[in-house]
Amino acid sequence: MTSPTRNKTSGPPDDLAALATDSVAPNLTKQDYERLGALRYALRRFARHTELETRRIGLTPQQYVLLLTLKGFPGRDWANITEIAERLQIRHNAVIALVNRAESRGLVVRTQDEDRTDRRVVQIRLTADGEKVLAVMAGALRSERSRMRSAIDAILAPDVESKRNGS
Repeated sequence: MTSPTRNKTSGPPDDLAALATDSVAPNLTKQDYERLGALRYALRRFARHTELETRRIGLTPQQYVLLLTLKGFPGRDWANITEIAERLQIRHNAVIALVNRAESRGLVVRTQDEDRTDRRVVQIRLTADGEKVLAVMAGALRSERSRMRSAIDAILAPDVESKRNGS
């Protein structure tokens, strides 16, 4: 299948009907779309609350997510630039700029591979100040995380119920 062509305006692809095949867009009910909309709303509300809280304490949302990525990295207390780029879904050079800004604020520090097995690997670690800021943010977002959990549970409840019934 060829890719859809676009109108000269910013409208939908010319052959939108070709995109709406069962394999691409299964038949969804109004309730399915309501649930999708509710999920998107819950995610956006959580993101907006996070943005407001980070700005309130003088961070950027990206800096907060960087700190959270480092603290929450599986199995260790550091990550390298490539791993951070994957977790944040941003380009390598954008991570370097983000780490530079966080390092200049004293939130993270770069270290070499402790085993010296690969001198090219730079480990990004939280500083004590980074840990404190992250703890403040985690506390500030506690109630919003609870709201988000409830919203997601309500949105996913029909899926859980249908799996229990074998449908």
